[in-house]
Amino acid sequence: MTKRVKIVCENIGQNIEIKADTSLLELQQQLGIQTKYPILAAYVNNVIKDLNYRIYKPVNIRFIDISHFEGYRVYQRTISFILQKAVWDLYGQRTFYIRHSVGCGFYCEFGDNDPISNDEIKALKLKIQEVIDRRFPIHHYSLPTDEVHTIYERKGYEDKLSLLHTRKRLYSEIYTLDDTVGYFHGALTPDTGYIHLFDIKRYYNGFYAALPTREDPAVLDMNVHWDRMLDVFSEYHDWVNIMGVPTVGHLNEKVQKGDTSELIKIAEAFHENNIARIANQISTANREKGTRVVLISGPSSSGKTTTAKRVGIQLRILGLDPVLISLDDYFVNRDQTPRDESGDYDYEALEAIDLKLLNSDLQRLIDGESVEVPRYDFITGSRQWHEKPLKLNERSILIMEGIHGLNPNLTPSIPRDQKFCIYASCLTAVAMDNLSRISTSDNRLLRRITRDYATRGSDALATLQRWPSVRRGEGKHIFPYQENADVMFNTSLFYEIAVLRPKIEPILREVPDTAPEYGEAVRLLKFLDNFTPISPDEIPPTSILREFIGGSSFKY
Repeated sequence: MTKRVKIVCENIGQNIEIKADTSLLELQQQLGIQTKYPILAAYVNNVIKDLNYRIYKPVNIRFIDISHFEGYRVYQRTISFILQKAVWDLYGQRTFYIRHSVGCGFYCEFGDNDPISNDEIKALKLKIQEVIDRRFPIHHYSLPTDEVHTIYERKGYEDKLSLLHTRKRLYSEIYTLDDTVGYFHGALTPDTGYIHLFDIKRYYNGFYAALPTREDPAVLDMNVHWDRMLDVFSEYHDWVNIMGVPTVGHLNEKVQKGDTSELIKIAEAFHENNIARIANQISTANREKGTRVVLISGPSSSGKTTTAKRVGIQLRILGLDPVLISLDDYFVNRDQTPRDESGDYDYEALEAIDLKLLNSDLQRLIDGESVEVPRYDFITGSRQWHEKPLKLNERSILIMEGIHGLNPNLTPSIPRDQKFCIYASCLTAVAMDNLSRISTSDNRLLRRITRDYATRGSDALATLQRWPSVRRGEGKHIFPYQENADVMFNTSLFYEIAVLRPKIEPILREVPDTAPEYGEAVRLLKFLDNFTPISPDEIPPTSILREFIGGSSFKY
């Protein structure tokens, strides 16, 4: 007798009985489920699964397309696998890297640093389209690690072998696409034909793989101008290569050999050197152009506050008198705060700032006047006032950090040459392997979950629930202005995720499997499992990482 199981399909709001061993793809076809765009994957009990996943027990199922944030990741992972095969077919053993997210796509380059020609771009586009048109099946396997090791060794995947060596597991997961194999911490589509839109163009030292926008999957995001950001990434990549930690596997090897103490010291010294360099640039601008205001912007959990404090210390060494002001203190009273499309208070909107008062106070301070600076009370949602007025001297430099820092509309009354703009962001350069980048937003999310739990009374579920809104705000208010910066500072530390792992794992495990965010918690736990843990004992109290794990000597 054929075994049958009961499932709940959330897309149609029905409880139904199906044959055991039915795949998600077969179920979708049987039920005729359609969404606005092609279905790419599904949540099974709130955990993302590819459509080849087979059902053996009662479960809740929700099918998703590219407009869902996890569906978009499925699209990204699949096109990156297709790109890997296309490059392999055309260029064989040539070392290839998928480096970073850029806009809605990602930046890629070859290890030999030879610039890609227009003819090569054309050939690569044709090959990618050929792979898509042939609808190669994509299979997901869990194999004995020894077998996976043999496969990687035969392919010459040294970058993947280092992770296998340091992450001891009886079984390991791989994906296959024709003769190409890869590792991904997330679902892919059942075959290559699900990719409906892409393009590539020469960019920087390599090329940009353009993908559709999540908001409008019929439109490609081709308008990217991130050259300065890529300069920072390139510098950091060169440095982690010199340090011998370009991938997680190489980092694990160093940790397991007992080199953690030296790694921490060198990473922190590299930060300090860059902060000192920024302070010197500010001092020069002050001396030559009369710069009096430093504006620091960056996305959530980038370490902006610690960056501001450490820049201030370096400025003191140079004989200047830094004065820190919080942009948050210039929020309008809560009853005047704009609301978003959901009706919630939108503290990320520029209109949430009292721009008139802010610009008036800044100009009066620069002119040498005494000013009563406000202090925003988040509990009452109202503005209060510091007891002691603020007055600058001839050596004073105002430092103000906030998400709108690089938006010219924040401080229109201050001449540009009197402002020095810093963009601070956690630009993760260590990769899983040559073709599996670590998302900078994942790095920041791990920081934020850790900090919110320890200092703000928020559990992982609450932070995960807010994160999509935070990301939307960044896309609207921060990223469009990042290239306005005079200097960019990478706040990431190549060892930090290994430190965050033991702190955040128990926090993530508290997310209930009944919550839609459970799948994201599972994904992050699976990702963290690749890192050999590092103790925080030797991290200095002024480290940016201390802003998130505690133990900082700065007051926040």
